[in-house]
Amino acid sequence: MTQRRDFLKAGAVFTALSRDRILGANDRIRIAGIGTGGRGTYLLGLVAKAEKTEIVALCDAYEPRRLATRDKLAPGARDYTDYREVLERHDIDAVVVGSPDHWHVPMTIDAVAAGKDVYVEKPVSHTIEEGERVEKAVTASKQIVQVGYQQRSWDHFIAARDIVTGGKLGQVTLVLTSWYQDYLSGMGATPSIDTAKLDWKRFLGSAPAQPFDALRYTRWRWFWDFGGGHLTDLYSHYGDVVHWYMNQSAPRAAVASGGRNAIPAFECPDTINTAWEYDGFNIVYDGALNGSLDGGNIIFRGSRATMKINRDGFAVYPEGVIKRELTSYPPPEASMRSSGDGTITHMQNFLDCVRSRRQPNAGITIAVAIARAAHIGNMAYRKGARIDATALGGQG
Repeated sequence: MTQRRDFLKAGAVFTALSRDRILGANDRIRIAGIGTGGRGTYLLGLVAKAEKTEIVALCDAYEPRRLATRDKLAPGARDYTDYREVLERHDIDAVVVGSPDHWHVPMTIDAVAAGKDVYVEKPVSHTIEEGERVEKAVTASKQIVQVGYQQRSWDHFIAARDIVTGGKLGQVTLVLTSWYQDYLSGMGATPSIDTAKLDWKRFLGSAPAQPFDALRYTRWRWFWDFGGGHLTDLYSHYGDVVHWYMNQSAPRAAVASGGRNAIPAFECPDTINTAWEYDGFNIVYDGALNGSLDGGNIIFRGSRATMKINRDGFAVYPEGVIKRELTSYPPPEASMRSSGDGTITHMQNFLDCVRSRRQPNAGITIAVAIARAAHIGNMAYRKGARIDATALGGQG
């Protein structure tokens, strides 16, 4: 229902934002979708609602998925199984990449080399080394690349940053992040996949050869060959917010522990606790998949005030108003509610930048940085040891 409401809002939001567009806004943007799963189709739905855009091609390794997206959003689009054929078309201006994580870097590098602008979902990389490669390729190109960290285009997240950078919270030494999702209720029956219509080898790409597995295909985020579990899928959204607010993007070290407690069929831990050390503050992430109460949150703990922010809005609670160490909160001294899904304005920012050639809100450098931090956290978990991030390649 939430996605349906956001779809209905999208048309009105795009129309309102279009009034402020700059010279060249009358140019039609022709877009291809690469990866037409749930998230990819949602993003393309926003593109379809935008003014002066046209979806002309759809690519996915699974025929029923790409045809369903075509029928729903762009009946006149041509469908493909090989994304390189899409990039060979000279009439395509930009691509929306909603593929599994291990495809993000090769698809983005190939797209910018072909002269296409790119909206790519997070995390931008599957390894630290990949991040270095894609940042170099994008920086050397003339293309616009927006990564799916929509908080950077979300009104209340933008307003809250001013509170932190303005010093209202005082000295922030600890940032608590968390995300809780209910996967258990959806783990009953794995969706039926018609393997005769799936190019499994193409889906695998750079991943090791392995027999088809429906769980790995449908829940790829939780298998190391294709994704990175909590830290790349969920934490990286909020870790990027912390990087943005605190003006730091390179952790000094990380530690992690966790387990496959609720869903042992996954490779990545369904329960995880991770901590990163930065210069002057620490970030902690707690995640679990056995229930969704409290959803995802960030709490900035400062000497003057504490701020809690999530996708619903934010509130700032001052110190010194109530008796020390009470578990209740004082009335907030500042607060703001969310105006809706920031993905709508994030996609609009991308489309505007395609026309203006300005840099988007979530460009390649910041995306590589938070992906790197997430990868370091996963390294700490998998090695069972504290990772000295300054000794690794890339930033730091």
